[in-house]
Amino acid sequence: MRPMITLVAFLGNVGPKYARNRHNVAWQFADALPLLSAASWQKKFRGLYTSLSVAGADGGRRLVHFIKPETFMNLSGEAIADAAAFFKVKGEEILVVHDELELPVGTASLKWSGGLGGHNGLRSAKASLGTADFWRLRFGIGRPDHPDVAAYVLSDFTSDERITLSLVWPPTGELLAGILEKGPEAFQKEWQKKRLAQ
Repeated sequence: MRPMITLVAFLGNVGPKYARNRHNVAWQFADALPLLSAASWQKKFRGLYTSLSVAGADGGRRLVHFIKPETFMNLSGEAIADAAAFFKVKGEEILVVHDELELPVGTASLKWSGGLGGHNGLRSAKASLGTADFWRLRFGIGRPDHPDVAAYVLSDFTSDERITLSLVWPPTGELLAGILEKGPEAFQKEWQKKRLAQ
């Protein structure tokens, strides 16, 4: 039996000034998820933590854990590793949700393992977990037309981009629900790079 996703980590930076940043797109997605609309988040594992009982394809139910690391992006792997160690979750059972410079806004991608693309949150996750073999759900934020990438990812989405993202959330929320029920492999090909809104 293929491993199922047991831990979902949404990468971002903690604090109001970062809330609408491009780097925080995963937290924005989490906040828009119907799946987590009734979630009761608590301080745990150096972040915000909640869990949910989900139905599996076999008709049974299992517990899935969700975390928003509050160690800031560059150390987010430490919080993920804390939760993974506590619940004895393997890398292949982890889904990391994050922003992706190489994809345009309006695009989402489900990916297994691979490179880190210069993403400090992924680099931290690899260092803390001891492997890059985990699943990634990537939201496109586009590349800036200037060389200051750090300033770009820490800048807010424009109003037009926020409208685009509001069209991205529903289908991607359905994707996540499907992943938790059937496993990520069932969706990998279709969601390799999916343009959901212009």
